[in-house]
Amino acid sequence: MSEGYAPVKKEIPLLLTIMELHRQQQYMYDHKVHSVPDRIVSIHQPWIRPIVRGKAKTATEFGAKLDVSIDERGYARIEHISFRAYNESQYVQEAVGRYYKRTGHYPERLLVDQIYRTRDNRAFCKQYGIRMSGPKLGRPSAKQQSGKEKKQEYQDNTDRIGIEREFSLEKHSYGLGLITTKLEATQLSSIALSVFVSNLFKMQRRILCAFMEKWGLFPSPAERFVIILA
Repeated sequence: MSEGYAPVKKEIPLLLTIMELHRQQQYMYDHKVHSVPDRIVSIHQPWIRPIVRGKAKTATEFGAKLDVSIDERGYARIEHISFRAYNESQYVQEAVGRYYKRTGHYPERLLVDQIYRTRDNRAFCKQYGIRMSGPKLGRPSAKQQSGKEKKQEYQDNTDRIGIEREFSLEKHSYGLGLITTKLEATQLSSIALSVFVSNLFKMQRRILCAFMEKWGLFPSPAERFVIILA
């Protein structure tokens, strides 16, 4: 460039990324540290960040991190997505607020993992009459749970398996487990399309079941249940 070469449009982002990468590496070398904010791990995909998961197979993962919710009808929605590591619990109230805008009422139950059960989220659910799954904060009470409470806790845990099934289905059947696009926008679009196609197949099954029910092709409730889940 000092001799008069002007980089083309495609080379400018790469050049800026390499300059930022050099600055980060120089900073870590000068300050004798092993981390830096917004660390670049890929020149061609500078928006990707390392996400420490601590799993036995891969301690660190690279790619998008997303929160997905499933409503009472079984449809999935992306509540938050980012290439940076974030705390999932801070987006629970936003997800509930969007549910209220869609339906006009708050959900009866909120089936979540342990990381979402913060004091702030519990207070939010109590304020709007939402029952959050899972045990209460603090030490376990010496008082034994009633049979009704145990049954409800078991039912909540059983219903929450649906979100794990949703992730497995989208990874193995709808391409979420192998994103081959390279640009940030196309990667986000591929992830959104995976969830969208999953919902389309659910709608298709509902239409098929409604058609079969109309023509009396469901001899018994048991057979109907099997067909819906097939």
